[in-house]
Amino acid sequence: MTALVERRHLRGIAADVEFQALSAPLSAVASEHEAVAVTSADGTVLHAERFGSAHAGATLVLAHGWTEAIAYWGPVIRRLASDELTLVAYDLRGHGQSQPAHEDDYGLERFGEDMEAVLAALGGDPAHTAVAGHSLGAMSIAAWAAAHDVSARVGGAAMINTGLSNLIGGALVLGEIGARLAPEWVSRTLLGSGRPLLPVSTPLSLAAARHIAFGPDASSGMVAFYERMLISTDAGARGAVGISLSGLDLSEAVARITVPTIVIAGDRDRLTPPAHAERIAEALPSPAGLTVLERTGHMSPLERPDEVAAALRELLGKICPTRPAHPPRAPSEVAG
Repeated sequence: MTALVERRHLRGIAADVEFQALSAPLSAVASEHEAVAVTSADGTVLHAERFGSAHAGATLVLAHGWTEAIAYWGPVIRRLASDELTLVAYDLRGHGQSQPAHEDDYGLERFGEDMEAVLAALGGDPAHTAVAGHSLGAMSIAAWAAAHDVSARVGGAAMINTGLSNLIGGALVLGEIGARLAPEWVSRTLLGSGRPLLPVSTPLSLAAARHIAFGPDASSGMVAFYERMLISTDAGARGAVGISLSGLDLSEAVARITVPTIVIAGDRDRLTPPAHAERIAEALPSPAGLTVLERTGHMSPLERPDEVAAALRELLGKICPTRPAHPPRAPSEVAG
């Protein structure tokens, strides 16, 4: 009976229309597409992809989160792709098609150096370039800002579903007990497990992913799409990053993000609740807006791609006002 249930579960995922749309290749989204290898400061080679002409009027660099990959940004990329915008997305070290970290170094400082390497290689005119990060990707922005001149590379930034300190103490997924789990050794145990996951989705694992990471409106296909990335992430890299996150404190780096910056949160985010976003927005030197999306969990770019794409488009319009406006595509034109 268990085997029968599992087969039905996997067939249901494979037949799910939204799962199929989210899983479709992104290479045909823009008129031009290029895969680029970028070498970070410590020698780790990162996989990046450019969508659109390298000579477009504006550039947006996208950094995904922990246990994700470039495909995570697919719904947003599909909505933003245009002749006037260069979209760049890259796999974080140890994720997707990027190499494992050189000397197994997954410290937050290294993620900041990775962002610097990508911006140096693929960023456009700084005044017309923005960077957006989801979760660990946004933490990478803060880590990068702590050691670099932000305005020398970008004119705007977006921090999405993220926190910069006390991730366990502030997480709602553990209920009230989370506030008592601030000691780093407990955080390391919860976040730093490098145990391999089951190689395929199960009804239980899908339910767990939904509860931890998504809001109430997420479809099964959407959750399964993320779960596939989670399962594919190297267990060692996942655990090493988790250990780095257990001692995370990048609060002071916010003051160095001097360019106009938007902050996006989900009101049902159990991993980085809106209180994190509010603290970030209050500390920014040049806040450009805080948006808390209703009925949305930790996965705003998947759960609410229209709203996230619209916010990023508005940010680009602020830093590049002469760029021709590109209205949202009609729903029928957008997969995922």
